[in-house]
Amino acid sequence: MSKYSFGKGLPTWNGVPMVGAFPVTEGDYFFVDAGAGSDGNKGTYDRPFATVQKALDTVTTNNNDVICLMGSDEHVLTAMLDVSKSRVHFVGLDGTSRRYGQGSRISIGVTTAVTDIAAVQNTGVRNTFTNIKFSSGNTLTEGLYTVMEAGEYAVYQNCEFFLSSQLTVTGAAELACNGDSAQFRGCTVGSSAIDLVGAIVRPCVMLTKALVAGKVSRDVTFDDCQFWRKATNSANAFVWATTATDVERKFELKDCLFYADAKSTATPAVAVGGAATLTDGQIVVSGNSAEIGCTALATLVGVFSALPTYAAGGGSGIQAT
Repeated sequence: MSKYSFGKGLPTWNGVPMVGAFPVTEGDYFFVDAGAGSDGNKGTYDRPFATVQKALDTVTTNNNDVICLMGSDEHVLTAMLDVSKSRVHFVGLDGTSRRYGQGSRISIGVTTAVTDIAAVQNTGVRNTFTNIKFSSGNTLTEGLYTVMEAGEYAVYQNCEFFLSSQLTVTGAAELACNGDSAQFRGCTVGSSAIDLVGAIVRPCVMLTKALVAGKVSRDVTFDDCQFWRKATNSANAFVWATTATDVERKFELKDCLFYADAKSTATPAVAVGGAATLTDGQIVVSGNSAEIGCTALATLVGVFSALPTYAAGGGSGIQAT
């Protein structure tokens, strides 16, 4: 009879190492099944927990433990998931890796605690999140974000970030980034399906310093990510800094797409912008990044384009200048 084997180290199927199926660590593996699990279980593959919170409470910090979100489940939170432990790895088991529409979803609805500023807040060190959709429909005044990243060396791989509420609120965002050396790869942030309301700056990514006390966006990289908006006003943007010190050292957007949907009723003035000249760091747009549906990629002092410029070439091609 075929069976999985989990414990410390690499999982196996009938004794065969499952390279690529799960993160390879020396830690323990815990499973969460929102539909069929129970928090009275041990969190094993055959006896999974019911909630992500129970799994987070169970893992050992700095042990490289893995939390596996089973199947196509929506893991609904009743309060913000506060990931303060370190070296914990969250992975959605969806049969493949997706840029958006992941089957394993972590969401939060309307709550009442003023501490619920996001669905998930990460302040730990070297935590990773893979193949998960994060969503929030919270209308709580303080619940302005879907994910608050304020840790160190976090990695988000093939994740989606969606905020369906706060459509009239300046300063709200799918992702608030106060992270030190955070890396986002193959992610999608925002939505092209919902209208923002009014002349508001409600970006996909907000960079305001110290949204979490003492934290700032430092040496952050977005690689091959997409940012989506259905704009209704020229003030709508994708990445935004509110003060001169929101970025320290480098914030790089490499091979990224900033897309204002064709059904937008207004043209965003800039894709990447801010309210003050950046003094402590630089935003660099590099690789094959592009904006669609905006007046300009960026105009803020402190935002630099490392993109090639092109001129008409012979035949049907174009050539870099």
